[in-house]
Amino acid sequence: MSAPVTLYVCTTCRDAADPAEGPRAGARLHDALSAALAARPGAPVRIEPVECLSVCKRSCTVAVASPGRWTYVYGDLDAGTSADLILDGIGLYAGTPDGIVPWRERPQEFRKGVVARIPPAPVTP
Repeated sequence: MSAPVTLYVCTTCRDAADPAEGPRAGARLHDALSAALAARPGAPVRIEPVECLSVCKRSCTVAVASPGRWTYVYGDLDAGTSADLILDGIGLYAGTPDGIVPWRERPQEFRKGVVARIPPAPVTP
């Protein structure tokens, strides 16, 4: 059985077009991802809202992590249209032993929007 995958979604990301009041783009992306995930029973991902991923200039931002795998941070995601492609990309990630999806197989938004790739944490005995 493969390790669980966690998708962290920055809920405080703000789009330039966001009104001063009302839900921010990051919160809307979280809601869209939660709804899209509900339509995919058995998908190997858990979605976690986070207050800030400190990538404010690349809104909307998510991070994908799993024990023993590389962690990726992706930005420049559209709150209204990215949910399914993010979940498709996470499905590819979940299907790898180390989290490294070949470049050409990644969704274009992941290829263009990668902010960081962080090595797996060392396993302690």
